Amino acid sequence: MRWKRTRQSHRERQNPEHRATKQADLDLLELAAASRDIDLFYLDEAGFSQWSATGYSYFFVGEQKRLEQTKSRGRRVSILGLWQPLVGFTYGLSIGGFDSKSYIKMMDEQARQAAQVLQATGRIRVIAQDNGPIHTSAVVQAKQSEWEAQGLYLFFFAKYCSEMNPIELEWQHLKKAELAGRMFEDELELAYAVMAGVEARAKVQGHTVERFRFKKE
Repeated sequence: MRWKRTRQSHRERQNPEHRATKQADLDLLELAAASRDIDLFYLDEAGFSQWSATGYSYFFVGEQKRLEQTKSRGRRVSILGLWQPLVGFTYGLSIGGFDSKSYIKMMDEQARQAAQVLQATGRIRVIAQDNGPIHTSAVVQAKQSEWEAQGLYLFFFAKYCSEMNPIELEWQHLKKAELAGRMFEDELELAYAVMAGVEARAKVQGHTVERFRFKKE
């Protein structure tokens, strides 16, 4: 036997044939992106808590590492990220979660940028993402033809196949390398730590970082 991490999984709910078809489509998109025929981005959301999950760590013999809890667990800080491997990472932060309105704001900006690239180079922009409710709501579907006219297209992974999205590895690195083993006094301190973690990952991988700000209406 071997000591290994247990992972959460939706594999029992996957449709193998649909997954294989979607994987073949994704392989073609990645090939086109590598040839610079299209710009391919990966989108996803993640959440961060003020209290880090406890786990195993090295420490001095006879002593035990402790994480002193803050006064409150507070609300989680959510991140909505767009990753173009080796090129750039765009993200926005929110206290709590995101809704379709927030998602549309970010996609409208992506469509604006896509229109400029399409006019200058002829390349379209494809954003690969899961089938989450905020990505597939009626208001989002109503925007798709508008975005496509600007050169922005959405590609959806097979349902319950989060492992198809490579941005998931970025969330793992943020949580287990940049934020692991830390407690935060409030949501603002946590948000600053997430931003610092994103910047640190960018230095390691050599890509640019841009923070998208959700303007209040």
